[in-house]
Amino acid sequence: MNRGAGPAVNLLLTMVRYSFPMQSKLLLLPLILLVSACGLIDGRTDGPRSTQSSERLAPPSADTRQCLAGLTRQNVEYRRLPDRNFSNGCRAIGALQLLQVGTPTRNLGAMTCPLAERYARWTREVLQPAAERHFGQAVTLVETFGTYGCRNIASTGRLSEHGKANAIDISGFTLANGHRITVLDGWNNSDRRERAFLRDLHRGACERFEIVLGPDANADHRNHFHFDMGSRGPYCR
Repeated sequence: MNRGAGPAVNLLLTMVRYSFPMQSKLLLLPLILLVSACGLIDGRTDGPRSTQSSERLAPPSADTRQCLAGLTRQNVEYRRLPDRNFSNGCRAIGALQLLQVGTPTRNLGAMTCPLAERYARWTREVLQPAAERHFGQAVTLVETFGTYGCRNIASTGRLSEHGKANAIDISGFTLANGHRITVLDGWNNSDRRERAFLRDLHRGACERFEIVLGPDANADHRNHFHFDMGSRGPYCR
């Protein structure tokens, strides 16, 4: 059993060990690595454990090198991940795992470098200033529904940016005093400060990501913000 992995990952490992032939196990290994990369970043005890691999990383493209340099200048810690191509056009190319951005964030998996760079800027330039402005304290935890996921955009045949590790879904926040704010409950609730806080986060994201969707976009986004770096932007709703 992998002591560094969560219960879901350990269950997946057990299923693979006893239920699949060796060839299938090798094919499933990249998926297990993507899942096990998810956790809580920024040095917390249940943060992502480094997955050591003997696989050589492909040299980054010029654009990726420039992006990685930008992360380093922001003092963001990260680990590059091997390029992966999956079925149905899903892929994680030039992806990385964030290790530290200054704000603990739950459930981050593979992310493209541009997405990671914009997320780091958003936490520093939008999230924390908004928390101080509205509540006089910092955000100590960001909750997400994850980044990579091989699926299409709802009701379409088009691949979601999640299928390219190029999107993040954010669902909630915890303040320093322990108060929890969720997109689902806070967007239209009776607390004026929570409503204003969430709208500031949404507005600031629209200035930094290519596509931003929230509760006013459709029912599918009633409980989270969707941020991505897709080529169909800019679009903010």
